[in-house]
Amino acid sequence: MAFPIFVYMASVLIIEDDSTFAQIIEGFLSKNNYHVTTVNNVAKALKLIAHEDFQLLLIDYRLPDGTGIDVLNHRRETGLTVPAIIMTSFNDVRTAVKSIQLGAADYITKPINPDELLMIISNALQKKATPKTTSSDNFIRGKSEVANRLYQHIDLVANTDMSVIIQGESGTGKEFAARTLHLQSKRKNKPFIAIDCGALSKDLAASELFGHIKGAFTGAVADKKGSFEAANGGTIFLDEIGNLSYEVQVKLLRALQERVIQPLGSNKQIPVDVRVITATNDDLTNSMKNGEFREDLYHRLNEFKIQLPPLRERGIDLELFIDLFIKLSNEELDRNVKEIDKDTRSLLLKYDWPGNLRELKNVIKRMVLLTTGTVATADSLPDEMKIAVSTEVPLDNPSDLKAVNENNERALIAETLAKVKYNKSKAAKLLNIDRKTLYAKMERYGID
Repeated sequence: MAFPIFVYMASVLIIEDDSTFAQIIEGFLSKNNYHVTTVNNVAKALKLIAHEDFQLLLIDYRLPDGTGIDVLNHRRETGLTVPAIIMTSFNDVRTAVKSIQLGAADYITKPINPDELLMIISNALQKKATPKTTSSDNFIRGKSEVANRLYQHIDLVANTDMSVIIQGESGTGKEFAARTLHLQSKRKNKPFIAIDCGALSKDLAASELFGHIKGAFTGAVADKKGSFEAANGGTIFLDEIGNLSYEVQVKLLRALQERVIQPLGSNKQIPVDVRVITATNDDLTNSMKNGEFREDLYHRLNEFKIQLPPLRERGIDLELFIDLFIKLSNEELDRNVKEIDKDTRSLLLKYDWPGNLRELKNVIKRMVLLTTGTVATADSLPDEMKIAVSTEVPLDNPSDLKAVNENNERALIAETLAKVKYNKSKAAKLLNIDRKTLYAKMERYGID
């Protein structure tokens, strides 16, 4: 499978503490026309990023002196737009999904498939760092009861000018819901601009939203039109609104109340007519209690709230999304997957999808990539995903902390054993327990 590679040697910084794994990835990328630098901790990475220009950051999640999130936070605070990809074990998928909120272009789970890595890197390098203006998406509404209720709410509020907060777990499709609201509104022929507030630094957020004039601050070499002005007459979607600084929240409140904006460094006030839709994966009421989010702004934004259900609660919709993502992946990857065998489909339906639609899309794309024929099998799914499903034990009482902990422990032991090919000495070392304890727990949980 050939993927588009930039004609220049894109410069990639690998941040990975496993030296053997880093060398393998470095050698593979070098053969595919990438210029690669490797470091083994956060401190070295931040020092290099400050002095060298990279086109891509490939970041291991767990590092000796921190996590990949620390690198993403630094990237955001310094206003860097270089795309970043998080590498993570399957156990950290929930945390990796959070990295998307901090501006990561994507994540990939270990063990890494070379073709999958090339595909993700190529996609990340070709993504534009500028705000998106889109008119539609190749998506389906779903047929479950929760989906019907969701779209009843969207249909109800779409043709109004009410501000809407869309709340839901990461990866549930908040931007798609916002686009749907826009496309069903009277503003549908005007711009729809999506801004990822999680990827904006404190210093650049105000400029991104409201614009600036030349000389307003160091680096402002020309006038810049802000997203509010660019979206005039249409809709602006502010994803992860809770990440905006208090100072920017004040400016946003004024823009909503007075329908005017003032670019940084300018005395000129510009009238704007914009509908604002916001999204968050957290309950902003907690942020208000902590003094991190203005209560008056919250009430201004929360004229109507839409709650997006997680994928695990969408019933029959899961199969519809699986089939849709197969179709889209076939088109993108030039594959011809026509069906999934019975066991593989059963596995996909049993998995709880903590990363929701985003994780499902990634897994299906990987499955299609690794399927050379017309029928996809379980061999094309991550081993850890199969282990997670096979070790999943239904809980009679989900609030029983002891039962929950035992369930998680059983899954971790089974996954670790599979990872080290059932070398119990290595597994015990990784789990930070002795062999005797490992044997006892294996017997207790019925792990062969």
